[in-house]
Amino acid sequence: MSGFPEFNYRGNELFVESVPLRKIAETFGTPCYVYSRSALTKAYQKFETAFAGRDHLICYAVKANSNIAILNLFAQLGSGFDIVSGGELQRVLQAGGDPGKTVFSGVGKSRAEMQLALNADILCFNVESEAELITLNEVAQAMGKIAPVSLRVNPDVDAKTHPYISTGLKENKFGIPASAAASIYQSAHQYSNIRFTGLDCHIGSQLTELGPFMQAGEKMLQLLNTLQSQGLEIEHLDLGGGLGIRYAHETPPTIENYVASLCAGTQHIKQRLLIEPGRSLVGNSGILLTRIEYLKHTSARNFAIVDAAMNDLMRPALYDAYHEILPVINNRAELRKYQVVGPVCETGDFLGHDREFAVETGDLLSVMSAGAYGMSMSSNYNTRPRAAEIMVDQDKTYVIRQRETIDQLIASEQTLPQ
Repeated sequence: MSGFPEFNYRGNELFVESVPLRKIAETFGTPCYVYSRSALTKAYQKFETAFAGRDHLICYAVKANSNIAILNLFAQLGSGFDIVSGGELQRVLQAGGDPGKTVFSGVGKSRAEMQLALNADILCFNVESEAELITLNEVAQAMGKIAPVSLRVNPDVDAKTHPYISTGLKENKFGIPASAAASIYQSAHQYSNIRFTGLDCHIGSQLTELGPFMQAGEKMLQLLNTLQSQGLEIEHLDLGGGLGIRYAHETPPTIENYVASLCAGTQHIKQRLLIEPGRSLVGNSGILLTRIEYLKHTSARNFAIVDAAMNDLMRPALYDAYHEILPVINNRAELRKYQVVGPVCETGDFLGHDREFAVETGDLLSVMSAGAYGMSMSSNYNTRPRAAEIMVDQDKTYVIRQRETIDQLIASEQTLPQ
């Protein structure tokens, strides 16, 4: 439990801050996501404190969890934002986020999204291909705007993470090779409505070692030196995100050590440092609360069939990802090994394999470390309404997203005329 300071047992009952999870289930039903305001705030403040004395901007990666309440909390704390769609930009604006602290990443920005971001006066577009740069220049020219741009460089560094979330190798779809990036910067005069303001990279997610970060940073500094020697003014260096969290037995760098390494490696440059943390801000700040519908015992395996499913938390099915699963009431009875599965009609619908509990039908389970890429990746597969989201602030609970209804799911659909 050391990785979840705001989620702790009091006696044999699991609490979030000062609220028993049992009470949240009774009040709001299950499945539901539950977040700790204290955990979110402390994580952000750790980044800010670690950067003390260094010109910097923390841009929260909205894709990790895009709930308006969470975005608003980070905006109040002074955060910037890293977005990957026009929809995420609209969420940031709705939440009171500052577009002047917002960077727009992603390989497939549409013209409409470019127009939306230019009208909002965002800080920077992280451009990922020369074709995108040409299109952005055309859009900005038609609007009479100048688009601030940072090229996302692919440094060809192995992030040593799951291949689906590794983004910094030359065979990945992300970014521009360093040699090509240098050439594009040198041809800046060809783009009348582009202003190159930064240099950017991001090599992947859930990194648990400092080595890949340092390796990528060194390559970025080499490119920065090359560009500056040619007279190009670069205002900021964006080193991306990707710092991992503890799901099981990982030992990722602390926020303090991660930031200290970034600052030490860039202490000789004047550029502002940008980072784009997502998972490390929200991952261990939230859980998925679910109830056991049935216990099924067979000669081969025992199943705890719960009311949450792969549509609620996709990571186990998609990445074979591990999430610790804890009983909300921790009985001392004889333990039994269970496969924790949902009701969706897929064998891949599981939340955890071979977990030992002493549980009964109707008991509650807490799926830990679900604050990142849980709700934001959820779906309506099997026509399942998405879960409610609850924020806990000390002894108070707030609904920050109502549970969907079936009526809402089918409201936009129509039958064919007879």
